[in-house]
Amino acid sequence: MSSPQSLSEQDRRLVAAWAADCAERVLPLFEAEAPADDRPRDAIARARAFARGELDAAGEIRRRFVANRAAQVVSAPAAKAAAWAAGQASGVAHMGAHALGAAAYAAKAAALAAPEDGGQAEIAWQLEHLTAPVREALKRLPLLGTDPSGPLGAGLLTSGALGANIRAIQSAL
Repeated sequence: MSSPQSLSEQDRRLVAAWAADCAERVLPLFEAEAPADDRPRDAIARARAFARGELDAAGEIRRRFVANRAAQVVSAPAAKAAAWAAGQASGVAHMGAHALGAAAYAAKAAALAAPEDGGQAEIAWQLEHLTAPVREALKRLPLLGTDPSGPLGAGLLTSGALGANIRAIQSAL
């Protein structure tokens, strides 16, 4: 039995493009510190290719951690969060809930880069750029912390800024 956090393949393809958009907005924070490291940019490109139907989930499952490892080569917290946003976007091929992880990390990166805003402008942008089908797909995900079978279960995404960001997005859906 699959997790309700997985979403259907059709829904994952929808939310992958939005997750890539979220991650791409903060990518310059990573690239400012590691301009020669293309792993996060490649992860975003793969998320877009998956959204277009050019890649399959099976092939992407093995590659979803590549962008996350790029976070090890940077020291700025905003740059790390930007790499993790890209990693979450690439993980959407495997599990739809990673789209919310990409958005949460992108908002965290933006907040770390501009603390006075706390990431609220980024979350507002993310919500404004939800198409109706993407919004409906995201609404099919369980609320943060209510299902243990994926990234929205107990763990990293449920606490701190990431959890607050996901709760803000889910409550606005």
